[in-house]
Amino acid sequence: MRATTIHGPRDIRVEEVPDPVLAEPTDAIVQVAAGCICGSDLWPYRGENPIRPGATIGHECIGEVVEVGGEVSSFRPGDFVVVPFCHCDNTCPHCLAGIQSACVHTDGTASGQAELTRVAQADGSLVRTDGRPDPAAYPALLTLTDVMATGWHAAVSARVQPGSRVVVVGDGAVGLCGVLAASVMGAETIVAMSRHESRQRIATDFGATHIVEERGSEGFERVMDITDGVGADAVLECVGTDAAVATAFDVARPGATVGFVGVPHGVELPLRRMFSKNIGLAGGMAPVRRYLPELLDLVTSGRIDPGRVFDLTLPLDEVAEGYRAMDERRAIKVQINP
Repeated sequence: MRATTIHGPRDIRVEEVPDPVLAEPTDAIVQVAAGCICGSDLWPYRGENPIRPGATIGHECIGEVVEVGGEVSSFRPGDFVVVPFCHCDNTCPHCLAGIQSACVHTDGTASGQAELTRVAQADGSLVRTDGRPDPAAYPALLTLTDVMATGWHAAVSARVQPGSRVVVVGDGAVGLCGVLAASVMGAETIVAMSRHESRQRIATDFGATHIVEERGSEGFERVMDITDGVGADAVLECVGTDAAVATAFDVARPGATVGFVGVPHGVELPLRRMFSKNIGLAGGMAPVRRYLPELLDLVTSGRIDPGRVFDLTLPLDEVAEGYRAMDERRAIKVQINP
């Protein structure tokens, strides 16, 4: 099959690689209808994460089941499915506690930007759509494989409540989905910290009541003005850098919780402030399967359209341009069509 591979920093290629096979009787093979590039894919792309030259890359996709293992009972060839990036059996103690991303049989999508992908623990991982969706629905469904569920996880972890004041740090696809999640959960004030006009428009459409472009002390003062000098009841940290985490804790009111979902890189927690102000930290890798049924219902009912975070669609052969566009912030999120 054709698949996206990474060979070094900023070295993305489309190559012929072996088709995935059923490694376990609980596996399924999915023909990818659409995949996409994640902000976290940019860490290895920029050389910030270790790279195994020639490895496939991409963990978000939707598509049609084409083969199932002998122990798969809930899915069959022809089913159209949403593939959560972290696979799970959905029955182990961790899954039953709502942390499917730490399943004892955890695995993950390894070739979402490709023609085919293998899904481990298919019965527990996959979620079927009602028939084959119109391609116009692909962007919204694609967000459910990662970014919408991750933004939702940030809001859940930060304990967003109706009427609460929320600050979202990060204006990538996850941050924008965090804005949307906070809005659905009934937050009264939603501050999106963003310096980019195109992202600000989507944030506003998703429910942001305020946009803060400033950073550092000026950004802090702006948030304090918006929150009447109190600070945020809940903060969604959707970047993962030390500066973003520092901002999140700066704008959090005493007793607030920071929901963090940005993959941490070089972060030092402000433990003294957390201790003295009783500011909590919760979150981590999103248990996508936990949220998928509810989010799929929100999408299919028309209540939300998180697919708006996609602002560029490219064929698989042009995936390297998609990486460049996201790296240079010319695109928020890129859909890849095999």
